[in-house]
Amino acid sequence: VSECPSSAAENQSKPVLVEVKEDSDAIDPLNMMPPPNQRPSPGQPFPLPTERQTSGIPKAGTSDHWVYPSQQMFWNAMLRKGWKWGPDDIKQDDMMHIIKIHNANNESAWQEVLKWEAMHAAECGQPKLKSFGGKAKEFSPRARLRGWMGYEMPFDRHDWIIDRCGKEVRYIIDYYDGDLDPNSHRFAQLDVRPALDSFEAVWDRMKVAWWRWRYAPKIEQSLGH
Repeated sequence: VSECPSSAAENQSKPVLVEVKEDSDAIDPLNMMPPPNQRPSPGQPFPLPTERQTSGIPKAGTSDHWVYPSQQMFWNAMLRKGWKWGPDDIKQDDMMHIIKIHNANNESAWQEVLKWEAMHAAECGQPKLKSFGGKAKEFSPRARLRGWMGYEMPFDRHDWIIDRCGKEVRYIIDYYDGDLDPNSHRFAQLDVRPALDSFEAVWDRMKVAWWRWRYAPKIEQSLGH
């Protein structure tokens, strides 16, 4: 299932009930998903809420924010991707936790993007997310390199296109298994960085690599005392 927020047709300042829409084969190019489906699936063992939560991620070209899928939309998306469960494999409350984990991971990813974008604050003080898409079967070069070195492979990958005040910047996000924080619902370990699509992105990653090498040992050392 996509680990990214879902587009909404109108601005929402708080969770609201979303009108049920008809199914369609049309794919939204901004999130590579079909239109929202809020209808229960055939044989669904329990009802699920259709309430959607507004994210903290601003949507490019608007004054709105991206809106996360409802539990019902997420359920339908999992079925569409081939997920199947036995009678006792999943319960109604599980979907609430799945949605919270999904949303928390995306909020964390956006905060990581903003750390990179802070290097360009003079150029753009308010970057926004323009589009995104999942590429779970397309491992990034860094993920493949880590795999060759014996490290675990990510369970998912997404590419986010950031609107840096008119300039499009692609970010790669690799998702690795992590320990669930029951308070924040954060689960995945994220590796977020700009794709090497331009000299500027290469330079940004070189600077960050230098900063980590130069200052991270001192920070860890000070925290140890």
